[in-house]
Amino acid sequence: MLNNLETAYRQKQDEAGRFEFKYRISFHEYLNVRNSLLPYMRMDHFTNRTEHHRYFVRSLYFETPSFQVYKEKLSGDMNRVKLRLRTYEEHLAEASAVRVELKVRRGETLAKYHTFISIEAYEQFMTSGHWGITDDQVLIEFDRYRYIKAFRPAVLVDYLREGYESRGDEGVRITFDHLVRSAHEKTLFPDRPFFRVHHPNEVVLEIKCRDYSVPWLKRIIHNNGLKLVANSKFTQAIEASRHDQYYPDGVVIVR
Repeated sequence: MLNNLETAYRQKQDEAGRFEFKYRISFHEYLNVRNSLLPYMRMDHFTNRTEHHRYFVRSLYFETPSFQVYKEKLSGDMNRVKLRLRTYEEHLAEASAVRVELKVRRGETLAKYHTFISIEAYEQFMTSGHWGITDDQVLIEFDRYRYIKAFRPAVLVDYLREGYESRGDEGVRITFDHLVRSAHEKTLFPDRPFFRVHHPNEVVLEIKCRDYSVPWLKRIIHNNGLKLVANSKFTQAIEASRHDQYYPDGVVIVR
């Protein structure tokens, strides 16, 4: 799977073969964790340049008519693909590009492949289903999955992200996502979206790393009593917008 993409777009792969761990924590716990990681990590470029050290992230997730991606997530399927469009602006007039992503899980590790397209290409895609671009391997693979599995825009998720990167060469990235909310929308820039906040009094902590045995990272997790939770933003967005797809008694695997 994705052999052509891997060969042609190795330079566009983000954090290949990484591990990803997710936690949902209180604001008090957030302050403790953030303070404990500062000796080992620094704000990333995007966080550091914003006035309040939090930058806007919005993703439009794709799903099949039978909610295959959601069901695979709940069942803990170890090989799956997620499609999404991402922007860092809330309004179309402020945006200059859109990021197209494939997020691929293979066993315990994740890989992301991405490319950027112009707003004109995005608008053409949303209107006609075609990018107007024929030589981008990420878009080719995105379309292949879209046609094979009948993917279509399903839910919109946005939040304010606070990101940190390790000072050394450990390759650790930690993000705190604030005010995570979602809406049942089919475009990145809806006119009047009706958002539902997922967990208004909590912060989503995500740890992304190549090696989860980094001593100081293990110490931070242990000392703060962090417990893994099933905390997929996409899954929560589906459950918030489509109550008929919510399985409260089902088995949820933390991935």
